[in-house]
Amino acid sequence: MGGSLILNFITELQVKMIDTQQKVKLADLQIDQLTRLQKHAKLTHTEITTLPDNTRLYEGVGRMFILQSKEEINNQLTDKQKTADEKIKELEQKKVYLERSVKEAEDNIREMLLSRRAQ
Repeated sequence: MGGSLILNFITELQVKMIDTQQKVKLADLQIDQLTRLQKHAKLTHTEITTLPDNTRLYEGVGRMFILQSKEEINNQLTDKQKTADEKIKELEQKKVYLERSVKEAEDNIREMLLSRRAQ
């Protein structure tokens, strides 16, 4: 009876561990995507700053382009960079928590297996 209970507990821990590892991979992918978005916004911002102030700039919206001032586009790009930076920090904190959770689950599984062998 006790052995099957331990096996069920170990199985639940393994499922939790696998789920958590998938969440860590998803967080990594989201961090990569946000980093690319941040770099793109930064490159665009540096290119726009080299243009004269009276240059006509257009923002792509769906299938059309809208005339925007240089200042508006710079503000939008700065906001994109700040938002991406905040989200990256949140995801990194979440990732640290998830990695700690995976380690705890692994330790619990090892402990259960060792206690089962000791019996």
